[in-house]
Amino acid sequence: MSTIKITPVNDDKSYKAALSRIEDLWEADNHTPQGEELNVLMIMVEAYEDIRYPMDDPDPVSAIEFIMDQKGYSLEDLRKLIGIARASELMNKKRPVSITQAKLLYKEWGVPAEALLSQ
Repeated sequence: MSTIKITPVNDDKSYKAALSRIEDLWEADNHTPQGEELNVLMIMVEAYEDIRYPMDDPDPVSAIEFIMDQKGYSLEDLRKLIGIARASELMNKKRPVSITQAKLLYKEWGVPAEALLSQ
């Protein structure tokens, strides 16, 4: 059995080295030493990225626009779902998403609840 040497990912140099190694191991089977190394490296890289490059949750309108784009929904579809006036007010950021609207957008379109409620 070979020993795998994994070093922490705590700066840009080790981050780039880990990404390069991940690329080398990308096709490794899960239950092999290489697959286990790949899993550990991916966890460390993700943790480093979360710290180094934090991302805020999208605002509700951006989240709705993203889902509309991804799923091919139109503004007319949104109007049918939550009402003409409400859709217009929401998309123009004149009113926040109501709990009723958030539940509907989550249930019917799959818009992430945390994005809808981050107002």
